[in-house]
Amino acid sequence: MSPLVKIRSERDRMSAVERRIADFILENAQLLRDYSSQQLASALGISQSSVVKFTQKLGFRGYPDLKYSVGEAIGRTEEPDDGTPARAEREGGDALGATLWQRKSRAEEATRLINDPATLRELVAALDAAGKVFLIGVGEDELHARGFAARLSLLGIVAIRHVDVGRMAAQVAMSAPGDLLIVFSEHGKHPALVKLARYFREHRGRVATVTRHTSNPLRALSDVSLAVAAHDDASYVQSLIYQSTVQQLLDTVFVHLCEGDEARHARLVENLDRIHQMLGAP
Repeated sequence: MSPLVKIRSERDRMSAVERRIADFILENAQLLRDYSSQQLASALGISQSSVVKFTQKLGFRGYPDLKYSVGEAIGRTEEPDDGTPARAEREGGDALGATLWQRKSRAEEATRLINDPATLRELVAALDAAGKVFLIGVGEDELHARGFAARLSLLGIVAIRHVDVGRMAAQVAMSAPGDLLIVFSEHGKHPALVKLARYFREHRGRVATVTRHTSNPLRALSDVSLAVAAHDDASYVQSLIYQSTVQQLLDTVFVHLCEGDEARHARLVENLDRIHQMLGAP
């Protein structure tokens, strides 16, 4: 894994001092070769031992190893292949669009690395075994709940979604053991959603969550947790990156569901054909 990707993916779980070091490295990666550990510590107003501990926590033997690894990672990306954002900029493309594409790509790569294949397989198995799948999100998270519920329905999976937490609680009361509740909550701290997840577990259902890659109450309650690494200094960009990264994660789960069951895939094709006929010319 690239050290820069690793730093981004772990940033949300770092201490305040560690985040300062991480942000400095991410923002000044190309200049890192000119900094000793003492100079980096002085620039940030922290102790040299904090820098050394930071590098060791990332799995490096010391600061020189981290610096060398960052230099290698930069070297691999300085001359991108055709079609990459850097090339688009050189050829007169939209620089802002190219930069946003890069930021989204980095977040999606970091998210892919922190969600191991076993976690994805566990969620697919839970969806397979569930008699009913309940989905809920609040605010922008509701968009993902609605979209994923629609896709599950196309596969023949019973998907129940409500925007209102109170109405969802009434639906959850009819859940059976083995049913699945998927909660979409960026920060995982919404009190009503936490209560709903706890209530669902009391009915012996399983809970899956999609939240940021941080410690939060919803993740603590979940049986299957999908984590999203989507940090950016600009708040308006961070929101966009989070939404696109969640979508990429859900698309991956959907592909697993389609490719893991031929009958389900056939049902999807049949349903899509039916919809096309209904929406086509009379």
